[in-house]
Amino acid sequence: MPELPEVEVVRRGLERWTTGRTVAAAEVLHPRSVRRHEAGPADFAGRLAGRTLLGPRRRGKYLWIPLDGEEEAVLAHLGMSGQLLVGEPDRDREKHLRVRAGFADGGLDLRFVDQRTFGHLMVADLVPDTFDKAALVPEPIAHIAADPLEDAFDAEVFFRALRRRKTGIKRALLDQSLISGVGNIYADEALWRARLHWARPTETMTRAEAARVLEAAQEVMSAALAVGGTSFDSLYVNVNGESGYFERSLDAYGRRDEPCRRCGAAIRRDEFMNRSSYSCPVCQPRPRRARY
Repeated sequence: MPELPEVEVVRRGLERWTTGRTVAAAEVLHPRSVRRHEAGPADFAGRLAGRTLLGPRRRGKYLWIPLDGEEEAVLAHLGMSGQLLVGEPDRDREKHLRVRAGFADGGLDLRFVDQRTFGHLMVADLVPDTFDKAALVPEPIAHIAADPLEDAFDAEVFFRALRRRKTGIKRALLDQSLISGVGNIYADEALWRARLHWARPTETMTRAEAARVLEAAQEVMSAALAVGGTSFDSLYVNVNGESGYFERSLDAYGRRDEPCRRCGAAIRRDEFMNRSSYSCPVCQPRPRRARY
């Protein structure tokens, strides 16, 4: 699933190609892709027609495009395989095309392509942001915490919440009500950089250790963003259909039995929440009291 860097890459592409353009018409080709839009596909398409798209924004793994009037926005979650693509309007339709928007200027169109249909689009009301009083966010994600690349992110608030949560540090990093945008890949990478095991109890974390994890998360996601994110297959691409290259720089995730780049020990894979967790058994020793 795309995490913060991948979604930010898409947001930047949309900012370049869709900001200030007016939608001529939209069509929904698969109703599941707008299932969260309670009024249905026809209403979704009708709410976009004639509207001008403003500069897109992002929080964590969600992105949204405010509509003229700044009372509503198109909210997007890419799910496992969602792609927002721009291109010539007369090109062939993609096999898994779900939603298409054409523009009044006749230029590049915008398409939502989603093989597995876990992603979704909806038009949502904008409400005041809990974390940044000067901003607005879509109402359905008003509960999502600020992400570590936002100015609105408060490290001290995060640390205090971490200590109260009494869970494993990786589970806490994946909790979007504590910190948004971090998924399985970048949690493993941040913890490898911070030299902490994924099952470290959060109530035992010191302020310095929490700061180290946050700094590692910011560093690794910024590095991934610089090269277009992480693409393990063709399902994650930017708006031009190009893959990211951070997979080549991963230090822990997906590197089972490969040597740790720091100490040479074989990277370990553990089962975690029906997924995998990768760590170095030497650099990231398992705590005596682990929380899963």
